[in-house]
Amino acid sequence: MKTTEIKFTVTVDENHLPTKILWEAPDSKEKSESKSIMLALWDAKENNTLRIDLWTKDMSVDEMKKFYHQNIMTLTDTYIRATNDTKTAEAVKNFFLQVGKDIGVLQ
Repeated sequence: MKTTEIKFTVTVDENHLPTKILWEAPDSKEKSESKSIMLALWDAKENNTLRIDLWTKDMSVDEMKKFYHQNIMTLTDTYIRATNDTKTAEAVKNFFLQVGKDIGVLQ
């Protein structure tokens, strides 16, 4: 069995707004810069989701729209793998295909 770690380093300005986000993992062997993090954790004791959503001041609205849309679409893939509930996953994907068009990230 192997234990590993993923580390996030967030630089903030005087108003505590993120200006830089770096992440690293031992297997990647380098630090990578990111403009946004959406992290969800399942709290089994409280039976709910804990979330950390951060984005840097220089992330554009268009980038955030694309990031948001891609997250929902890939979460749907995760949902299929975890539950095998393809009917619900397809309904979500179809809905978010339209959302993607409405917010301008898809044609």
